[in-house]
Amino acid sequence: MTVDDNPAPPSRRRHITRLAVFAALLLGVFYLVAVARVIDLDAVRRAVSATGPAAPLAYVVVSAVLGALFVPGSLLAAGSGLLFGPVLGIFVTLGAAVGTAVVASRIGRRAGRNSARALLGTERADRVDELIERGGLWAVVGQRFVPGLSDALASYAFGAFGVPLWQMVVGSFIGSAPRAFAYTALGASIANRSSALAYSAIAVWCVSAVVGAFGARRGYRKWREHARRGEGG
Repeated sequence: MTVDDNPAPPSRRRHITRLAVFAALLLGVFYLVAVARVIDLDAVRRAVSATGPAAPLAYVVVSAVLGALFVPGSLLAAGSGLLFGPVLGIFVTLGAAVGTAVVASRIGRRAGRNSARALLGTERADRVDELIERGGLWAVVGQRFVPGLSDALASYAFGAFGVPLWQMVVGSFIGSAPRAFAYTALGASIANRSSALAYSAIAVWCVSAVVGAFGARRGYRKWREHARRGEGG
């Protein structure tokens, strides 16, 4: 009897099934939270307010988890503004945004990293790792500027493709800052009845959305050019 020194690679079907199950689970959570609205955010805010001096920290932790469960970040940030005002609220919102990025990326990494590499193949996976090493931080920053794209969903994907944790933390902090101000200030303007604060929030949101749209278009074109060069080489 001979022993095969080069065993066959793991079945692609197993990795595809694993990723499909993970995607279906995320889709189910998204439907329950973002569409069916099974989470009562007013009740969450009341529960956080009841914690007294610990309320800002409690809201960071709760919002980080809820954000990873696809509760819209805009609603969580507006709630931060309502509870804590425009100054403290912005820091609470940023802490929650970074927390969501950490939670989602870690889950994505554990659930999808090995399968993603197996499906890409060693050569392509190594090429992706090189791209991430060079520009993963700015990919996270840029994604946060793109309007209409779920930060939680992107963080799951970043984790599955192996973006390092420090890039997720720094990138989400930098990239989330404009929208954190915009949505938190809008929430605070409702509580304070400040039209100037509301107009400032809208202006910042519009500028960040325009920058994000142009940045996404440029990034996509650069990615296409890089992909064509890789195929040609």
